Amino acid sequence: MKKKKSSGNGFIILFLIACILVAAYFIYRNFKNEINFVRYDEFGIDIPINYKIHGIDVSKFQGEVNWNAVKQMQVEDIKLTFAFIKATEGITRQDAQFKRNWQKAKKAGVIRGAYHFFYATRDPMKQVINFRNTVDLEPGDLPPVLDIEVHNDQTPAVIRSMAKIWLEEMEEVYGVKPIIYTNMKFYDTYLGDEFDQYPLWVAHYYQKEKPKASRSWLFWQHSDIGRVNGIRNKVDFNVFRGDSASLMKLCLP
Repeated sequence: MKKKKSSGNGFIILFLIACILVAAYFIYRNFKNEINFVRYDEFGIDIPINYKIHGIDVSKFQGEVNWNAVKQMQVEDIKLTFAFIKATEGITRQDAQFKRNWQKAKKAGVIRGAYHFFYATRDPMKQVINFRNTVDLEPGDLPPVLDIEVHNDQTPAVIRSMAKIWLEEMEEVYGVKPIIYTNMKFYDTYLGDEFDQYPLWVAHYYQKEKPKASRSWLFWQHSDIGRVNGIRNKVDFNVFRGDSASLMKLCLP
């Protein structure tokens, strides 16, 4: 008499099929860049909770910031760890709130970074001098940031050559690669793969999806209408693509 085949084989096959389907689902999610946004009424915006490190960026338009209130604000597991602070613009301008923001943010325990609003129509070395004369970067601060988002009717070749001077001079001075802030349309049109070695802070909001970037990025400015304790006006929100150890490794030694 022949032995009956065990029905256990069928269960094994079904189990393997289920595992394959689950794995395929998660691969599909990653491929589609699915982001989970959660509404936080206290911050006034939806926040991508896929990322653990959150921050803001400020300028004179936020007025006098109470940095202790910023640091102390926490809703569930969302708190603000870092802040980019506008320092300079062009060859002569300094942000009216920079000195106060720079000192108070550090005192409150917020990891700080300073950014320069760049014009390709201005002498890049004079823009370097403006930043260096205004900003005293210290160990633990984020690298200097080149905010480059206007073309002023200059060609991509001119913009690239001018930006390189600023970036290379900053790297020579501080020993770290500066961060580039822009949106992906500007990056792809005026910068391109010649700048792919620099850390990227990308502006991409009003859309609940990851930035559609042709290269990797470290910071994502995902909203410009957030609310924070200690700041009267609306403020930009950002996330860092990494953990706290990676953020500290990025900072000046």
